[in-house]
Amino acid sequence: MTPPSTQTSAQPRIVLQFIGMGMIWGASFLFMKVALEGVSFGQVAWTRIMLGALTLGIIALVTRARLPRQPIIWLHYAIISITFCVIPYLLFAWAEQYISSSLASILNAVTPITTAIMATLVFRVEKLNWGQVLGVLVGMVGVVVIVAPWQVGALLGDWRGQLACLGAVTCYGFALGYLRKFLAPYKVPSITSAFMYIGMAAVIMALLTPVVAWHPVQLDVWVVLSLIGLGALGTGVVYIWNMNVLAAWGPTATSGVTYVTPVVGVILGVLLLQESLGWHEPVGAVLVFIGILLTQQRIRLSRRVVA
Repeated sequence: MTPPSTQTSAQPRIVLQFIGMGMIWGASFLFMKVALEGVSFGQVAWTRIMLGALTLGIIALVTRARLPRQPIIWLHYAIISITFCVIPYLLFAWAEQYISSSLASILNAVTPITTAIMATLVFRVEKLNWGQVLGVLVGMVGVVVIVAPWQVGALLGDWRGQLACLGAVTCYGFALGYLRKFLAPYKVPSITSAFMYIGMAAVIMALLTPVVAWHPVQLDVWVVLSLIGLGALGTGVVYIWNMNVLAAWGPTATSGVTYVTPVVGVILGVLLLQESLGWHEPVGAVLVFIGILLTQQRIRLSRRVVA
């Protein structure tokens, strides 16, 4: 057992790492928006994955992480690498050509809702109670409010970006449900797991280089720094922080970062990029957050109340 004095001394470090997670993951939408000024959306995703894999590879080498030997585990991680990294990273980068980084960060917060749906209906690794079902429904209403299909502009312009973001978070939900059903029983260490699916995603992106990363680039210091922040930090170092917070606080408290990232994303988008929000976007975000609270059972309702 860790001595109380050690736990107390480690607590500030864990708090700082949790705050860092929210800040960097929230800033990742700003990083993508700035990077798109000098490179294509495919190059944004390509660089993000490559730098993330390089960073995690160095950490795995230093910590002497062991790779699994069973071929079936490698097959499962190949599927995770596609659905948790390659497709959603491409979709988010593509989407930010059409929508603001603020809106992308808000739509990213829908991930717990899509995860609950996938885990329940597709993989059947969870069973939702009445309160959680209500949470899914409230979250879906929130998405509709954010998209605002009643607005003429939404039907003519940015609907493509919003649809791409929803496709990305659906991939996240699928990957998380798949991981829990097929990989959780193997109990692969966190650093090995992160390196496996991001490393395999890097291999896939390397093969796709002639397709997604052939465009000319116009680099400046802000584009380069944004790519480094998105890749080395947001897809590399932060995974280690997430592992530390998970070990110290458990999954429920760690999942609270879901509420931090869109707030950071919106603040940075408004302050640094002068992005604007319509009334429906924060209102829809509030509904999504209420839905998340219900699906994660942070708000509990009795069957009688729901009825």
